Amino acid sequence: MPETAKTKVDQNHVTKTKKSKMSKRDIGQEILEGIQYTKAYKAGKKTLRARTLTQPSSPQEIRAKLKVSQSAFAGLMGVSLRTVQDWEQGRRKPSGPAVALLRIADQKPEIFSDLT
Repeated sequence: MPETAKTKVDQNHVTKTKKSKMSKRDIGQEILEGIQYTKAYKAGKKTLRARTLTQPSSPQEIRAKLKVSQSAFAGLMGVSLRTVQDWEQGRRKPSGPAVALLRIADQKPEIFSDLT
């Protein structure tokens, strides 16, 4: 069997597996439960889980923890080398999704280590 045919078969198998897992879910029931939970919360019968997000360490500390160059770190973060340099020299601050990625890299560096 040619490699492309094998890959296609494997992709079809994965798709079928995903569909079978998805078909076991009752989306309507999940939505209904969510609405009921929201009503109970508004009535004071339920509490919501809340998490406080911590600020990540500085980009330079995170990069040092990952033991990668500025260029490699920029590639992992999906930003330019210049942006990483600006962060590290305090000329710019990371924002939005970059802060979320930095938080992940700071708290779970093994995730990024697996990517390098």
